[in-house]
Amino acid sequence: MKFLEVISAWINQYFSNEEAIYLIALLIVLVLALATVGGFLAPVLTGLVFAFLLQGLVKWMERLKVPRMAGVYLSFLLFIGAILAFLLIMVPLLLQQLQGLIALIPTAIDLLRDWVARLAERFPEYVTQEQISSVIDQGAREVGNLGASVLETAFAQVTSLLGLLIFLVLVPISTFFFLKDKDALLEWVGSLLPQNRPLLSAVGAEMNDQLGNYVRGKSIEILIVGAATFVSFTLLGLNYAVLLGVAVGLSVLIPYVGAAVVTLPVFVVAIIQFGWTWDLALVMIVYGIIQFLDGNVLVPLLFSEVVDLHPITIIVAVLAFGGLWGVWGVFFAIPLATLIKAIYKAWPRHIEDATPEDALTE
Repeated sequence: MKFLEVISAWINQYFSNEEAIYLIALLIVLVLALATVGGFLAPVLTGLVFAFLLQGLVKWMERLKVPRMAGVYLSFLLFIGAILAFLLIMVPLLLQQLQGLIALIPTAIDLLRDWVARLAERFPEYVTQEQISSVIDQGAREVGNLGASVLETAFAQVTSLLGLLIFLVLVPISTFFFLKDKDALLEWVGSLLPQNRPLLSAVGAEMNDQLGNYVRGKSIEILIVGAATFVSFTLLGLNYAVLLGVAVGLSVLIPYVGAAVVTLPVFVVAIIQFGWTWDLALVMIVYGIIQFLDGNVLVPLLFSEVVDLHPITIIVAVLAFGGLWGVWGVFFAIPLATLIKAIYKAWPRHIEDATPEDALTE
């Protein structure tokens, strides 16, 4: 009986509020929707992210006395112009450099094989040539499988030219209507919820601020880190500077993990081009400085009041949501973790009611 009293007291403390039940039901519906049709909704979700990004530009124009609808249309035209510039200028260049970088993989494997072979000659009692060949061959196969898996997951919804065209059409359309009809959409969602909803309002308001600031902050961080990497690598004469700059910029979407993963291609390109020289050391030092300034200067400046999550929490969120929803889960891991934190902070707690400790001591 004591155990049942403990459970009853715990439920009474945390789930006696009617609104908490609405929130749980809403979260269950959202999770089921993402798990079942999340892949099909990728263009709409992407449009929602871009709408959060452009909403900051619309508000900035409103502060300059520009009418809201004029700000929406201007922001959307800038967005379309940026997409066209990326597709017509950046994509062909990135594909060209990516093709060249993939062609370097056999050279990198041979270089690694030679280096480890020399290591085996010096320490034959610890490692043999057969072990080296087996490990390197297995590693090469795993790299190939990993690359194929990432591409397959990332472009699961655009496996054909028609799918790609649909994606490119639906994303701008979704972005435009999320911007244009934001108030009407929020009013419609509100009509489906209870009239008295302080908990839902608190969670919604915090998530709106957190997600909006996070998307805009991450976009600025990607541009700054990517541009700084491109300029630095170009000045150092490193090949594939555009591709590596884009990769390093996008790596900030996955804190800690992204920086660790993208270090490998930077190092491989540098060592193949320069060998074990001071030029290699200089490239890695400059790259390390960029990562240091990003983590210790840029991130605190951009996110000083948002996404206040412990690094361990971020890593766990990336692993957990990445395991659930693949690439999309990795990209949205931090906003989802922020949602969980917002719900925890706003969740009603009836301290005056019996607590589990009280039940145990009675």
